[in-house]
Amino acid sequence: MTKIVTRFAPSPTGYLHIGGARTALFNWLFARHHGGTFLLRIEDTDRERSTQDAVDKIFEGLTWLGLDWDGEPVLQFARMNRHAEVAHKLLAEGKAYHCYCSPEELEEMRATAKAEGRPMRYDGRWRDRDPKDAPAGVKPVVRFKAPQTGSTLIKDHVQGDVTFQNEQLDDLIILRSDGTPTYNLSVVVDDHDMGVTHIIRGDDHLTNAARQTQLYLAAGFAVPEFAHIPLIHGADGAKLSKRHGALGTEAYADMGYLPAAMRNYLLRLGWSHGDDEIISTEQAIEWFGLDHVGRSPARFDFVKLNNLNGHYIRSTPDADLLQAALPFIAKRVGRAPDTIEQAKVMAILPAVKERAKDLNELAEGVLFLFAMRPLAPDAAAQKHLDDGAKQRLKKLAEALAALNDWSAAAAEAAVRALAEAEQVKLGQMAQPLRAALTGRTVSPPIFDVLAVLGRDETLARLADITG
Repeated sequence: MTKIVTRFAPSPTGYLHIGGARTALFNWLFARHHGGTFLLRIEDTDRERSTQDAVDKIFEGLTWLGLDWDGEPVLQFARMNRHAEVAHKLLAEGKAYHCYCSPEELEEMRATAKAEGRPMRYDGRWRDRDPKDAPAGVKPVVRFKAPQTGSTLIKDHVQGDVTFQNEQLDDLIILRSDGTPTYNLSVVVDDHDMGVTHIIRGDDHLTNAARQTQLYLAAGFAVPEFAHIPLIHGADGAKLSKRHGALGTEAYADMGYLPAAMRNYLLRLGWSHGDDEIISTEQAIEWFGLDHVGRSPARFDFVKLNNLNGHYIRSTPDADLLQAALPFIAKRVGRAPDTIEQAKVMAILPAVKERAKDLNELAEGVLFLFAMRPLAPDAAAQKHLDDGAKQRLKKLAEALAALNDWSAAAAEAAVRALAEAEQVKLGQMAQPLRAALTGRTVSPPIFDVLAVLGRDETLARLADITG
């Protein structure tokens, strides 16, 4: 059996967006499932728009997602001479020709097509014309001599059989007048030279598949197998835009999503395995196949992503979660937590991660550990700190100071006993206590907060509030 080789081939003209990340994931999974090879190619032939920063962001995005590629990345621009070599071979074999059309002639063709309500197609006027007729001083382009009759069939793993009438596909340019190769030629040559067996990409490339198939055949190359995936839409069914979540992977990293959750979510955007929603990477590699890719556009939904990320946060081992959360905590605190502080975060983590949907929320949940005394309770917390509450907190501080066992359970027993003695509800003790110790009205379970803060810090914070 032929070894499976897939590739991800982004253009470095911007960030690695969410659609590209899903395409990379599907290629990676397909290769890993079959014990094959996943290659990375940077299609940087658009020199004006390609930037090194965008290349770096693609590498960083794939690394963050955990999608490792095999071998060194291929830079398409560096292979320009090889692409041109194939074009000249086609020219020598009579499968391509020089076209001397002027910009004015092409504009006239465009205007005619527009007036007739049809797409612009080159009319082939230099296809069989003698080059001796060439106007002086005009640098020609090289056009591929595409079949004019019959049809081109794409056997697609997702779309099924898709037929293109050859009369609808004109003679595309394969070398510009300055001798540089065009996109479709470069892709065909690179995929052949890289040994790519399966091309998995967005269905906006379906027409390119027909043009490229003609080029593969003309060049004597084997035609790879195709799988064109429907694009991702927003939750409202409209084409995905920034307001829907069409952001770079670095934005999702900054928003506090875990790579494992992102992989799981992107996997389920257009691929399914029965009713399974939580799918580990190991399961995804074991189960992935193109036969379960849907034909309808997937819808990006932040609510589902948040719920899934919350699940992954809850199920991530605390030691791993701490490492993931530390940069988010450091950003808020303004410095990296020391080892003692990290131990306190670790102690409260099981309580905090139950509610957190992302690493930013997780970091917010532990900020009380880093608060400088005296705390400045926010407006909502201040409402729980009236004179009556402060009097109860003063009595509570005395009861807590007398505890021999400083634990969440012992603290809870002391608070409950005082609430009963004062004939108030537990909340009338717990909420002022939360406000005094964290400066907020929302925190991890308050008795866990006491246990992690420790005796000295707890009593000191209470003394600050009660005077």
